[in-house]
Amino acid sequence: MEHVIDAQNIGVTFNVLGGTIEAVRDVSFTLARGQTIALVGESGSGKSVTARALMRLLSKRAVVGAQTRILFKGQDLAKASPTQMRQLRGNRMSMIFQEPMSSLNPVYKIGAQLSEALRIHQKMTKPAAWARAIELLREVQIPDPEARVNQYPHQLSGGQRQRVMIAMALANNPDVLIADEPTTALDVTVQAEILGLIKELKARTGMAVILITHDLTVVRQFADHVYVMQHGQVRESGPTEAIFTDPQHPYTRRLLGSEPKGQANPLPPGQDIVLSGDKIRVTYNLRRGGAFRGTNHALQAVDGLSLDLRRGETLGLVGESGSGKTTFGQALLRLNTLTEGAVTFQGQRIETFDRAQMKPLRSKMQIVFQDPFASLNPRMSVRQIIEEGLIVNRLPGGVARVQAALRDAGLPDNILNRFPHEFSGGQRQRLAIARAIALEPEFILLDEPTSALDLSVQAQIIELLRKLQAEKGLSYLFISHDLKVVRALCHRVIVMQNGQIVEQGAVADVLERPQTDYTRRLVRAAFEIAT
Repeated sequence: MEHVIDAQNIGVTFNVLGGTIEAVRDVSFTLARGQTIALVGESGSGKSVTARALMRLLSKRAVVGAQTRILFKGQDLAKASPTQMRQLRGNRMSMIFQEPMSSLNPVYKIGAQLSEALRIHQKMTKPAAWARAIELLREVQIPDPEARVNQYPHQLSGGQRQRVMIAMALANNPDVLIADEPTTALDVTVQAEILGLIKELKARTGMAVILITHDLTVVRQFADHVYVMQHGQVRESGPTEAIFTDPQHPYTRRLLGSEPKGQANPLPPGQDIVLSGDKIRVTYNLRRGGAFRGTNHALQAVDGLSLDLRRGETLGLVGESGSGKTTFGQALLRLNTLTEGAVTFQGQRIETFDRAQMKPLRSKMQIVFQDPFASLNPRMSVRQIIEEGLIVNRLPGGVARVQAALRDAGLPDNILNRFPHEFSGGQRQRLAIARAIALEPEFILLDEPTSALDLSVQAQIIELLRKLQAEKGLSYLFISHDLKVVRALCHRVIVMQNGQIVEQGAVADVLERPQTDYTRRLVRAAFEIAT
């Protein structure tokens, strides 16, 4: 069997304030042409660092071990020059990164970013590269690609941005695709389509895939060989079916046994309504074509939606990527502009409030964003990130309150002087949750808060959210495409499609007895392994 990559003794150490952290220790694996291997493990286990070591994309603080050897078609990448690596990256080796918003350049249109790699590596003309960019967006199931190619990253939903990253990685038909949580931000139906696309490309071109994920359903379905990582080491490896049917290591057994369980705490009767929206409408004006011949058209992102959220209740908002979930949630928090409708928070109408009028309410209504890296200031330490809200809102507690919030979010309280880039994706998401709960709010909008987390940490966060809700009477609006998490955490659920509500009701009713074809398709994709 021809090995495309033969990696031996990968070791990576980070120099941090107060010492060093051994992130990866003595990791070895091989990857054959047309093979898919999966790196699985909890957040912070060293999966992404291992992948970045292959691509030579580690930060300046990283030190690669002297024994590390990474052979790609006979060439040792550990000793390759920056020029040699530039010729390989995005061409023969591609990577789908975990955070799509921070991986896309916010000042360039989607089409410009997609066509750049085609023009550099395939020497295409500008019109040909632009046409191919539209074709790539169509391949990854982005609706209306002719319009989207002229938009900027912030104008796309989280799932659509992730699909752009996938299109970019696949543009030059690479020999090796490193997919770091490639379907994290995608809803279950699109996840199946994207993984099917990667599988089809693999069969057609012989591309080899390194899949980094915490979704064990995806691993079992798509990977040929699995490497289970913990604390920077490989604990167990073997053929996928052998790992799933007869795991040997206690850590592997614990990982395979982790899945969102239980249900929401019972809601006491007669609870007050904390937040309500009435006939909310949000419209965006999009432009097609160039500066002189272009035309504007209206996109109805949220089309006359209403909801009531009671004290101590968790209301789930589910639907495919681009269905308007996040736009609706942010409209309720007055983080975007309403075209029509009324918003009431704690008995007070707020839809006409300006920034100064909203400021006193901000500590009572918090948000955990979908992309933890984009929402954390890279220049601020953990202490500054969490303490900032306390200082702005003149709340007491200081460092002790920051440390308590970190412990509540399942993080150690001795990381105050570290920065966001020093943490894994899952750890960054827990930092975002710690920042929100430090202010002791009445209401939290949770926008895909568990999408970047592995299953065992997902279970901890669900328990944490339940505990905080029981202790403090918190209300959550929970936006997610993970119906397993929705089932474990929510009291009621609203199903959205194309900016409209297609179904709503108690979680058990909607997920066990769906009334519409759309909901049935979502439930089937979430709870049955797609073939």
